Amino acid sequence: MIVVSDTSPICYLILIEQIDLLPRLYGQVVIPQAVRDELTNGRSPDQVQQWIAQTPDWLKIQSVSLQPDAELETLDVGEQSAILLIEQLKADLLIVDEMVGRRIARSRGLRVIGTLGILEEAGRLGWIDLPVVLEQLQQTTFRVSEQLIQQILERYCSQP
Repeated sequence: MIVVSDTSPICYLILIEQIDLLPRLYGQVVIPQAVRDELTNGRSPDQVQQWIAQTPDWLKIQSVSLQPDAELETLDVGEQSAILLIEQLKADLLIVDEMVGRRIARSRGLRVIGTLGILEEAGRLGWIDLPVVLEQLQQTTFRVSEQLIQQILERYCSQP
């Protein structure tokens, strides 16, 4: 399975100390150079900059050879590059959180998951205490509706 990620899911998983879920779930994750640049940017939290400075073996950085089309121009460069890279690699899954990026990716026939989906899957597998980790996520700048958190927790609590 080839998995491509945008910036924010990596950033938030680092901040809540759950970044190791990515290699556990997917083995290897590929990011475009633009995403790496966003992670190393001075505006990124120190914890994120320190993590990416010592890039783990499971995270691969790849150049994008495709050019963005008009539909992608509304997205930031990281999202554009991630969508172009998944198309270039004919990858299986795109990890992206931003609503517009997710909508555009789906309209292009791409399979999408976000930070919440990753955490929900890890909770289902018994790897994390999902309510605790969701609380940690909500202490960051991650934006999510309380209704969506409740839906995730209801599914989590109702699983056998």
